[in-house]
Amino acid sequence: MQALWLENGRLSIRDDLPAPVPTAGEALVRLRLAGICGTDLELVRGYYPYTGIPGHEFVGEIVESSDGTPPGCRVVGEINVSCGECETCRRNLPTHCERRSVLGIRDRHGAFAGYLSLPLRNLHRVPDTVPDEAAVFTEPLAAALQIQRQITITGEHRVLLIGAGRLGQLIAQTLALTGCDLHVSARYPRQKALLLNRGIRVIAENEAPARRYDIVIEATGSPSGFELARRAVRPRGTLVLKSTYRDSANVNLSSLVVDEISLIGSRCGPFEAALNLLEQRTVDPVALIDAEFPLARSVEAFDSAAKSGVIKVLIRP
Repeated sequence: MQALWLENGRLSIRDDLPAPVPTAGEALVRLRLAGICGTDLELVRGYYPYTGIPGHEFVGEIVESSDGTPPGCRVVGEINVSCGECETCRRNLPTHCERRSVLGIRDRHGAFAGYLSLPLRNLHRVPDTVPDEAAVFTEPLAAALQIQRQITITGEHRVLLIGAGRLGQLIAQTLALTGCDLHVSARYPRQKALLLNRGIRVIAENEAPARRYDIVIEATGSPSGFELARRAVRPRGTLVLKSTYRDSANVNLSSLVVDEISLIGSRCGPFEAALNLLEQRTVDPVALIDAEFPLARSVEAFDSAAKSGVIKVLIRP
């Protein structure tokens, strides 16, 4: 099959790779559409020493499975493949499995290819009314919803979201549903326009008052974003980190102690809840799409996705 290959920080198109052979309990999935996210770009820059087929945001269709799922059934998939046996799995924390593989990120080929394989327990059927162009956002939308699984956000909370890129836009849309007093720090004109079109208040970095927000969500993955988040959160407030950091960030730990700040890391989230929002059309991810490329031009797609201000680039096998 044809696939995008990452090795030593270099991307190339390969036409000589065998299609995956599902093991017991897995399904073979033909890819219909896949999305490039910030983690994919960081893998190319050396965030994690991965060699193989990248890509973890996808919608596809079943080719064959061991549970009788009919071929052609559209699915999306959770990216963490757990062992089910380690202590962490026994504590019902499969996304933190000590021996997990991660689709397109760690020890498992990903979605920028003709086919992939995943355990059946990782797959979720896509409602018939949800188009591929929306379903491909299920994984990042679930990640956005994870914040609300970790902390309660209501109309009484003053919330600042820093970063309005690929993930930030989805976080903003899900936070707006809570009725909270939401402010979003956005940098680029299109980011701002997308938020304003949904009635979400946009502010500049220098407009965020210090020590006033109950909850601050940092979604830039940059040290400067963390610094702004730290300044903005009030004493005994909550700071949520929603993106990984390629470089080290200088943190005044004493100030976190003195102000009694709750610091929360947030990663993968609930797929069924994300699919429900897409089915109800409560969120609109399709508006975030900037471009679509065929798989044969996926190196070019990565170049496009890396440009400043670009939100979502899709690859269609």
